[in-house]
Amino acid sequence: MSSSSPSVEKRVPQRTCVGCRQVMPKHRLVRLARTADGGVVVDRSGKECGRGAYMCAEHSCWIEGIARGRLERALRVKLDSRTRESIEAYAAAYIAREVSA
Repeated sequence: MSSSSPSVEKRVPQRTCVGCRQVMPKHRLVRLARTADGGVVVDRSGKECGRGAYMCAEHSCWIEGIARGRLERALRVKLDSRTRESIEAYAAAYIAREVSA
């Protein structure tokens, strides 16, 4: 009798982009989290406490998510102008990094 077990496929967590509504593997998306004080931060580790929403690397998704209020709806928070600007700046840098990679 062989001690090796049959190959078990590892489950990959799936999340939905709030911009394009496509389901993708979690590791391909950026998580934004609502903090306890009502702020919104980019969660680079993916383990920040608080309600989360995911965005993919497409520029149009970030536009849809921010401009049309999809991100605010998903996080159940109203973005102030400073937070909105910081998220847009992060999005521009993130998309540029993804395109060049």
